[in-house]
Amino acid sequence: MITGKNHIGNQLSAEGSKTFKTFDPISNIENSSIHYEASQKEINEAVCLASDAFKEFRTISGERKAAFLNAIADEILALDDELIQTYCSETGLPAGRAKGERGRTIGQLRNFANLVAEGSWVEASIDTADPERTPAPKPDLRKMLIPLGPIVVFGASNFPLAYSTAGGDTAAAFAAGCPVIVKSHPMHAGTGELVASAIVKAAMATGMPNGVFSNLNSSGIAVGVDLVKHPKVKAVGFTGSIKGGRALLDLAAKREEPIPVFAEMGSVNPVIILPEALHENGKNLAKTYAGSITLGTGQFCTNPGLLLGIKSAELTAFIQNLGKEILQIQPSVMLHPTIIGAYEANKDNTIAQSNIEVVAQYNDEVQPNFAQQVITTVEGQTFLDNSTLHQEVFGPFSMVVQCKDTRQLEEIISQLEGQLTGTIIAENDEIVSHSKIIEALQNRVGRIIYNGVPTGVEVSPSMVHGGPYPSSTDSRFTAVGINSIKRWVRPFSFQDWPNSLLPDELKDENPLGISRHEDGVYKP
Repeated sequence: MITGKNHIGNQLSAEGSKTFKTFDPISNIENSSIHYEASQKEINEAVCLASDAFKEFRTISGERKAAFLNAIADEILALDDELIQTYCSETGLPAGRAKGERGRTIGQLRNFANLVAEGSWVEASIDTADPERTPAPKPDLRKMLIPLGPIVVFGASNFPLAYSTAGGDTAAAFAAGCPVIVKSHPMHAGTGELVASAIVKAAMATGMPNGVFSNLNSSGIAVGVDLVKHPKVKAVGFTGSIKGGRALLDLAAKREEPIPVFAEMGSVNPVIILPEALHENGKNLAKTYAGSITLGTGQFCTNPGLLLGIKSAELTAFIQNLGKEILQIQPSVMLHPTIIGAYEANKDNTIAQSNIEVVAQYNDEVQPNFAQQVITTVEGQTFLDNSTLHQEVFGPFSMVVQCKDTRQLEEIISQLEGQLTGTIIAENDEIVSHSKIIEALQNRVGRIIYNGVPTGVEVSPSMVHGGPYPSSTDSRFTAVGINSIKRWVRPFSFQDWPNSLLPDELKDENPLGISRHEDGVYKP
């Protein structure tokens, strides 16, 4: 049942005077539940509880953390139709999408449970002492990864489950041994509260310390700002806009003790279509990409917002076909009036730039909050000269850049801001002859797709969901998959410690049976 209250550790609380409601974009009305924004006192209590909980939670075994993560998954499943119905009423997204995202959320939790139960993720490394070494004796050094401390996670607007309350950031932080305070997204506060209740139930059932998790409501930015500035918070996870992520990064850097902000932000996900592939398959590509651009109303961080090709009759035909195909797709709803408002403003601003041609725009009447898709095109030099054209238009919008030759195509790729993904559409023999383009793209993205579409992120150990700034604040880390745990830990060494006092991961006898590096040799 939705109460509208904040979860401060294991207790519900509603001390704040500010309230708000979520919004149903399909019905175009507010939902009935009233949510209470967290007060300053509640914020401080949640963080202090998390700091106290960290003292115990950081030492809890991998098996117990695995039980906690699996219990969260079970409790989320037990929410059943109430969760799905609430999700749909707060987003306008269909039940199938809600169930698919729930499945991904469950899968992430169980993946991290398996990771910590096995234990080798700590990257244990042992270099034993050599007292006879000259000219100086060699000390005994043992290293492993340890958790940072309380983490603040900001829920994402476009993924109310997989990137929010019990999403990838939260699951990874729990796996690392870090308590989590979630700043719930105001657009799906009801969904967030239901998932928060599942986490709290799981924490209590598996004996986790009170304060290992809290969920705070906020209708604006105030609660998030206070959380990032709190001296007991040790890191931040964020998925959203460049403006929002950059603001948090700057705020965290100005603290007396600066902390890392791992933000996954904007991306136009450039798609490079090479001439031979365009000649062989241009019409099918137009249909495929019309579907990818409008998938989920373009509300994916991997939406293909930029297509690049070399001027030719085939490229002209592709642009025309893409325009025709985009108009065959029925518009769909965006998540919230503020999101479609931003889409319309950014779309209009881009179209208003000089020398932009609108290829196709859905102009038939649509329901409130439904987005009308647009395809535009521009010459390569115009794109180079106007950085406004490089910016993401979050929604069903894409721009085709017509480059005069291969050299200009390479120049444009090299000058792009950092991106999550880049896609190459090519015949096999074209890859060899366009190696410089591939190299330029590799320097700008976190993942390259070959002859596919960027929409869709597989949750697996080999996935990189991150990239050069501003697609993310630190390109060394992924926000998806088990390796995302590395954001919430730091390396730590013990020097010349008695074996009996070392963590089990570093003891001579290796009681956990984990894989380790011992004196330069990897021992699985």
